Order: sequence, then C-alpha cells, then structure tokens
Amino acid sequence: MKAIQTAIPDLLIIEPKVFGDDRGFFFESFNRRRFAELIGRDVDFVQDNHSRSVKNVLRGLHYQIQHPQGKLVRVTQGAVLDIAVDIRKSSRTSGKYVAMELSADNKRMLWIPEGFAHGFVVLSDSAEFLYKTTDYWFPEHERCIRWDDPTLAIDWGLQTPPALSAKDAQGKWLSDAELFS
Repeated sequence: MKAIQTAIPDLLIIEPKVFGDDRGFFFESFNRRRFAELIGRDVDFVQDNHSRSVKNVLRGLHYQIQHPQGKLVRVTQGAVLDIAVDIRKSSRTSGKYVAMELSADNKRMLWIPEGFAHGFVVLSDSAEFLYKTTDYWFPEHERCIRWDDPTLAIDWGLQTPPALSAKDAQGKWLSDAELFS
C-alpha cells in the first residue's frame, strides 16, 4: 500500500498493492498500522458504510459540522468521480477541491480527513461505494453544500442534470455554509 499526494496535501490517494493472476486478485484493503504510517497519525474508524447508486446519481457535498468525520472511501463495483472540498477557513487551500476517478478497476482509495465536504457522481451504469468513518453519523450535525456552487466551479463532467436526493437539492451555497475554523 502506498500514498500518492494530491493538489491538497492532506488528501491522499491510497493505492493498494494488488496481486493478480488468471484466477483473480487479492489485495489488503486496510491495515491500521500501515495506514497510520501513510497519513502520519493513527485514526480509529468506528463505522463502515456501503451505498449503491445508478448512473448520474450525485451524492453530496456532505460533512458534519460537529463530530467531523475523516473518511477512507473506495468503489467495489463500477466507477465514480469523487470530490473532496477543503472547507477549513484557516487552510491555504480553503475552497479548493480535488476530483478523481475511483473504480473497481483501479482499486484506489481516497483519504479525506476531517474538515472536508465530500461527494461523488456515478459514471458507470451503477456503482457500489464503501467508506470508513472516524466518527458516527449524527444527522442533526450533517450539512450539505450545493454541488453546483459557482464559487467552487466543480467540473462534474455531467452531460445532463444529476439525480439528487431532496436533501442534496436543498444544499447551501458555500458562502452561506457553516465551515470549519
């Protein structure tokens, strides 16, 4: 397993070492000790989540203003365009984002530390998305920034409007959102 830097230093692509042959493949998807070495600190994951979505579904941009969650995300079936936005006011990369394709084929993961909003859009016919979190889900603390915020100007690569949940359609503009210090 190795870490690859992104344009935002705290966001890391985690690339597992995959062993494959004509029978299939094997890789270690998580090793606490190695993960701590890669990100420079030990984290305690307390919850695993698994979602399935169809093509053009966009989920996000989500975060918890209290009980912030670090997330280790990956795709086990299909492909998504994954987005992480730095919403730490004190960060030199505040308001910037990283976009990357995560897929069952590339087996890459993304480490998204606390202080980021996160979302993805499904590129394949369907996708299964797994993520580990460093804190529990508290719906009363969950917040959402609009996916189409002009300040962020995220290129989602969409040809048609995305399928959104009612909650995501009600997201706030970045300028009106509660942010981290």
